[in-house]
Amino acid sequence: MQQVVPDISDFQRKVYEAVSRIPRGFVSTYGAVAEVIACRSCRAIGQALKRNPFAPAVPCHRVIASDLSIGGFQGKSGGASILRKIKLLKQEGIVFRNGRLADSSRIISL
Repeated sequence: MQQVVPDISDFQRKVYEAVSRIPRGFVSTYGAVAEVIACRSCRAIGQALKRNPFAPAVPCHRVIASDLSIGGFQGKSGGASILRKIKLLKQEGIVFRNGRLADSSRIISL
């Protein structure tokens, strides 16, 4: 059986490679991912992540907003998608209180 490789852009490849370096139990921000791949748009990072065909191997749930709020997930900013992101992060020991990351020592630089 032949394995199907998703067709992704060079930009998406760079984003997914950067996000793949975020270890379990830690998060980074859209801005940090943008900086490490020399992109000036946090939104572009979010757009690439919402199309992530490699999840959960490429852990897009580990990317949060620069203000340490949860950010988006699967192209959504609320509802079941965000609850799923919060649950995935909680399973890794990452907790949000009052809408913000509770422990800033969980943020890593890429």
